[in-house]
Amino acid sequence: MGKQQNRQYFFLIIALVLIAPLVLGFLGCGRESDPQTHSAGTKSGKQPVLRIAEQYGLAYAPLSVAKARGLVQAELPGWRIEWKQLGNTAAIREAMIAKDLDTGFMGIPPFLIGWDRGMKWKIFTGLSQAPLGLVTWRSDIRSLEDFDRDDRIALPQPGSIQHILLSMAAERSLGAPKAFDSRLVTLNHPNGMQALLARRDITAHFTSPPYLMMELATEDMHEVISGQEAMGGEFTFIVGTVTDEFADRNPEAVKGLERALDRAMTILAAGGGRKELAAGFNLELPEIESYLDHPDLVYTTEVQGLAEFLDFMLRHNFIRRKPEEKEGVSGLLWAGATK
Repeated sequence: MGKQQNRQYFFLIIALVLIAPLVLGFLGCGRESDPQTHSAGTKSGKQPVLRIAEQYGLAYAPLSVAKARGLVQAELPGWRIEWKQLGNTAAIREAMIAKDLDTGFMGIPPFLIGWDRGMKWKIFTGLSQAPLGLVTWRSDIRSLEDFDRDDRIALPQPGSIQHILLSMAAERSLGAPKAFDSRLVTLNHPNGMQALLARRDITAHFTSPPYLMMELATEDMHEVISGQEAMGGEFTFIVGTVTDEFADRNPEAVKGLERALDRAMTILAAGGGRKELAAGFNLELPEIESYLDHPDLVYTTEVQGLAEFLDFMLRHNFIRRKPEEKEGVSGLLWAGATK
């Protein structure tokens, strides 16, 4: 009887060993993430996630206020909101291509470069207009003509809005839009400011608030050219972009983010959110208030300058792809965005 029991146990163990991989495989299939797991996740029953990327500077203040006050979470109850701060738009583009981000905020030129390379994404909102400027400590440099071949200019990256504005200014002043392309140094705004103030490795820094104001408030620093002078008019500095995949599957989430940003802009317009921003930038409240009161720093969902950037970048081979004739630049905007 004992031998028979042992034989039964032996066959039972063999059966379990053979069946276990099939059971585990079946369970694994049941747990396999739905294509929407990282975003909506509703079909898989998991909590939906919205992943948002921002960069450095006061141009992103509505995002900072929305994050500090939980405005996106309030508009999208039941969602998990993940915030990421990245140093430049190349990092944001790569993360969105890898499906590690759903939405990112950047200048129009980097968006166009991604679109030109086949990225399926659109602009869904404007975020800010802002004063930009090329700042130097060299008293002998008063125009672009005064830079020599050994001078280096820091900006976030080639293809950034600062790079394209510098190229626009170079076309006007020098007749050569790519005159400075070999003299660029890639630094995020905080590091660019540190290098400029230390007068180390770079001659000038093309930057945005609050770094622009902080640099200009430093002795011996002055602005060579402003962003508006380079562009020849007003333009949107920062826009919000979203992948087509996320927007198509989760239009209500995009609208919820839009509503949250509208609320943040209303708070900023009423003089709110300043304590959060002062803490975030490690600045005194009066200082942050003086920056936010700059007449050229405007938070708005309107998108300006898209056609102008597109035309310039096409003419000088920064991009090669043209929008469909029927849609024009409107084909680059998500439904509901403003040209």
